Amino acid sequence: MPKSAETLAARGRAPRAAGLPGAALLGPALVAGVAYVDPGNVASNMTAGARYGYLLVWVVLVANVIAWLVQYLSAKLGVVTGQSLPELLGDRLHHRTARRAYWLQAELVAMATDIAEVIGGAVALQLLFGVPLLLGGAITGVASMLLLAVQGRRGARPFEFVVIGLLAVIALGFLAGLVVAPPSPTGALAGLMPRFTDSGSVLLATSILGATIMPHAIYAHSALTRDRFGSAPAHGATSTDRPARTPIAQLLAVTRWDVTLAMVVAGAVNVGMLLLAATTLPGVAGTDTLEGAHAALSAQLGPVVGVLFAVGLLASGLASTAVGAYAGAEIMSGLLRVRIRMPLRRLITLVPALLILGLGVDPTFALVLSQVALSFGIPFALIPLVALTAQRRTLGAHVNRPWTTIAGIVAAALLVTLNGVLLWLLLTGS
Repeated sequence: MPKSAETLAARGRAPRAAGLPGAALLGPALVAGVAYVDPGNVASNMTAGARYGYLLVWVVLVANVIAWLVQYLSAKLGVVTGQSLPELLGDRLHHRTARRAYWLQAELVAMATDIAEVIGGAVALQLLFGVPLLLGGAITGVASMLLLAVQGRRGARPFEFVVIGLLAVIALGFLAGLVVAPPSPTGALAGLMPRFTDSGSVLLATSILGATIMPHAIYAHSALTRDRFGSAPAHGATSTDRPARTPIAQLLAVTRWDVTLAMVVAGAVNVGMLLLAATTLPGVAGTDTLEGAHAALSAQLGPVVGVLFAVGLLASGLASTAVGAYAGAEIMSGLLRVRIRMPLRRLITLVPALLILGLGVDPTFALVLSQVALSFGIPFALIPLVALTAQRRTLGAHVNRPWTTIAGIVAAALLVTLNGVLLWLLLTGS
């Protein structure tokens, strides 16, 4: 019989491969970190650099620090309890109506995230091969099914390798332009000084910070560490994913390095995109869309850089939509104890994105709407995460230290407030 979260926490043990070096345990955070370099991030960072130059570099860095804390808490929850955040909430929400209501909002947020990611992949295919957006969205959806099939049939580790490979392509595609047009060191350093110039820069900063933590990344990260180190197989993972046991303290130490590496990579890509736009696209019209940014980069730096940017965007769409679909499946199984075959579930969640593309909705407008939906979902993921990791009955000896809990509360309050401000600004057109 699977051990409860309390038993695992009390004994301070969790399954993992005995004798493996720490480096072999890295990976879950890099997969979750794909959420930070999805098409929505590309659009906001390129817009910030094109409009305000190096002004908002500090915002991206602050966002990354907050992301480190939140993702570590999510990973820690999965490592110590052997359960994901949706599973723990499913156990604690005893009222059926409350559990279903929570599932519905989480599911809608995951689907909204998927819309942005599928659209990003569709736009990339159109830029690279002239594929119509609707067909490109379908191709992106099918490709994500193949990625999820790797996770379902081969287990967590092969899935991580594939997504990490795509992350490397993303980094190459989005940072290649910096080799051709290096940023100004003086300008980049000046961007570390916290300041704003007008209401537009405040809005963009709010957008970058407020949309930093995506709810599905929180749900997914706790499930990814559960699949690697937890006690109950999920999503068809094989028994080779969780052989022996090792002290949780050691797993948490490796997890901190894993999260740090993931946030360094994601932060470097996001800062690099902003620097690239600040160096080559200041004042260029139309760069607030993915198509406009691609066209401007191709015109300014040459077609090779433009192609690499589109390839990075495609990899971003493919990797992030696969991770988003994984999170959606975990949300359903954890909260409702219901599992739908992944291809069927993926087909269902793909329908909204294909409808939007088929109706001819502007892709950038659809991205903005997806961010609005994410704003609604942030409190429902963040607040329970901080609360659960602060409970000794949940994490036992590995409960948060007081300062960690305080930092988590401050981060949650800041992100919830900023998402509320962003939501209000978007809905009022201010």
